[in-house]
Amino acid sequence: MTQYSAPSRRTLAKGALLGAAAALLGPAVSAASAVADGPAVLRLPAPTGPHPVGLRTFVLTDTSRQDPWEPAAGVREVKIGVLYPARSARAVRGCPRAPQLTPDEARLFALLASHVHPGLPGAGVDWGAVLTHGHVDAPPLPGRRPVLLYTPGGGDSRTLGTTLAEDLASHGRVVVLVDHPGDASQVELPSGMRVTVLRGDPDPATFRTMIDTRVADLRFVLDRLGDLPLAPVMDLRRIGVYGHSAGGTAAVHALAGDDRIAAGVNLEGYLDLDPDLVAGLDRPLLMFRTDGFEFADRLVRSWEGVPARRVLLTDAGHWVLSDYAHLVPQLQAAGLVTAGSRAALVGAGDTAETTALVRHGVRAFFDHRLRAPAPPARPRRAPQ
Repeated sequence: MTQYSAPSRRTLAKGALLGAAAALLGPAVSAASAVADGPAVLRLPAPTGPHPVGLRTFVLTDTSRQDPWEPAAGVREVKIGVLYPARSARAVRGCPRAPQLTPDEARLFALLASHVHPGLPGAGVDWGAVLTHGHVDAPPLPGRRPVLLYTPGGGDSRTLGTTLAEDLASHGRVVVLVDHPGDASQVELPSGMRVTVLRGDPDPATFRTMIDTRVADLRFVLDRLGDLPLAPVMDLRRIGVYGHSAGGTAAVHALAGDDRIAAGVNLEGYLDLDPDLVAGLDRPLLMFRTDGFEFADRLVRSWEGVPARRVLLTDAGHWVLSDYAHLVPQLQAAGLVTAGSRAALVGAGDTAETTALVRHGVRAFFDHRLRAPAPPARPRRAPQ
């Protein structure tokens, strides 16, 4: 995973933000962005369940931790988006559909996209026009429902897992998308914009910090779910976790170490960071991988001995397990992504078919595994 870093500082004034990013990325990118003509407008596929989807966003502050990426920033902040089944189609009228990125996030991502994921265009896309199917502040469907936590791929914001999350919510689940500021490409907080501090592929020490921070973020979010206004529709006795890439690694670590979580899904994340921890996993785990992943050898080795069900997706690339499954083919159709870049990012196969397989597999797994509360805890050996 390739990631790009903007300046390591907590808050950037809105007027200076894009200029600073453009200067860092160089004149070619900033000039291309300035002359983009008729930007492409992309769409996400609708969820397949019977319920419309509501969305609420929260920023949580963990006063027990300093931010690991920018210690001078102070205590750790985590942003979440909560997707849930809404009361009815009539009830969501008047509740606008949320954009995938805020206007400031979209303008910044337009500059960062080709550096976060080589092969994406440096210009020509209106990232701020991508709408989700989540209706802001829609009234929730009554009743307590299982809760699923999602942690995204390294360098990605939480909203790039929107499509799968909306589908799960439309089928009656509450899905909590977790942003990890300082790791994610960009996260807009009330205190200002946070941009990734990572440069290039992480070295072992940086990857360790990424995963430990993500697991701590997930545990903190679990601690706070009962305090949210949506707590009455959450069944906190039935919790699952899933994640993509680095998020898949973090999801399995959280599953192995937190007895509140009953089941997990790993969407192509390495499991060689703490082999003893994951080898002793005693909770249900489903793992997806693609046949086009560049580092498949390491991935397969890291999965050896892990008790889990495995699914191989053919004619697929690593980022097909995120919203890029839908965005990249549209970019190719608009002439903004080459066939080679499309294949490298999401694979050359039918991404809609792959998405349907993933949606069904993840939904069926959690439906089966979250019928009852998590089993009692057993003694665990702490990771070294």
